[in-house]
Amino acid sequence: MSMSNTLVTLGPPRASDHDRVAEMVEATGVFRSDEVTVALEVFDEAVAQPGGDYHGLCAFDDETLIGFTLYGPTPCTTATWDLYWIIVDPSAHRQGVGRHLMAAAEESMQERNGQLIVVQTSSRDDYTPTRRFYESLSYDQAARISGYYAPGDDLIVYTKHLSPPATETAHYG
Repeated sequence: MSMSNTLVTLGPPRASDHDRVAEMVEATGVFRSDEVTVALEVFDEAVAQPGGDYHGLCAFDDETLIGFTLYGPTPCTTATWDLYWIIVDPSAHRQGVGRHLMAAAEESMQERNGQLIVVQTSSRDDYTPTRRFYESLSYDQAARISGYYAPGDDLIVYTKHLSPPATETAHYG
C-alpha cells in the first residue's frame, strides 16, 4: 500500500472494527496483554459514546481499517487533551497514515478548544520510532519518570501546544 497510490479516508470508529483493532494492536509487538485489553476498552467506549470521554478516528484503505487514534479531554482541565492511542497497521508504516491521523486528531481537539495535547509513552528501545514520530510532529519532551511502567521502563511525556481556534473578527470602517 502506498499513500500516493491509495486514498486513505478517515471516519469514526465502528463496532465492527473491534477485532481488527485487536489485530493491529497485537501486531505492533510492543504491548502487553493488559495493554491490549485497555486499548480495546477505550475503543469500545469511543464507539458506544461518540464525543464522550473518548473520541476516535479511524483510517481506512478502501474498507480495511489500517489505523486509529483515540483521545479525549483531560479531566479537571479546561483546554488539555490526552492522546491515548495511535496505532497504524505495521504493513502501512512510514506511508503517512499516522501523520494523517495525528493532523486530524489535533484539528478535532483544537475545534473543541483544545490548547495542549499530552502524550505518554515508554522509554524502551522498541519505542524509539514512536518517540521520533512525536518529535517529528513538534511534540516536546516535557517529563520523564524513572521506572514508571516497570523497572528500567520510564514514562516519557510529550506535549504540544495548539493555537486557540480562529474566531471571526468584525471589521469596521
